[in-house]
Amino acid sequence: MSKRRSTALALILLAFSPSAYAASFSCDKAEAADEKAICAHLALNDRDVEMATRFEILKAVLPMGGQTKLRDDQEIWLTERRTCGADVACLTAAYDGRLKVLRGVLSEFAKQGPQ
Repeated sequence: MSKRRSTALALILLAFSPSAYAASFSCDKAEAADEKAICAHLALNDRDVEMATRFEILKAVLPMGGQTKLRDDQEIWLTERRTCGADVACLTAAYDGRLKVLRGVLSEFAKQGPQ
């Protein structure tokens, strides 16, 4: 098994460990309205955990150029997410859109097979 595949598998297993059931940031330090809403709503928290997990997996397996685009897109998305404030419907839609993208990228990567 390639190093990238091993790393991806380890991250997937980590995602299902009990410690993964928390937002991808410290709720104790949440100050922005969007962060507070994510910490207060389990469904948003779950989406945040999935998004962060998929992001970390992709960061570990994509080539350098893909990693740069992934990070840039994530920064843009985080800026857009902040505009939702505490609007749960807006945050849900933002996460659903980002997760669709990340799932698609991961699916395309998986189709390539061992490198």
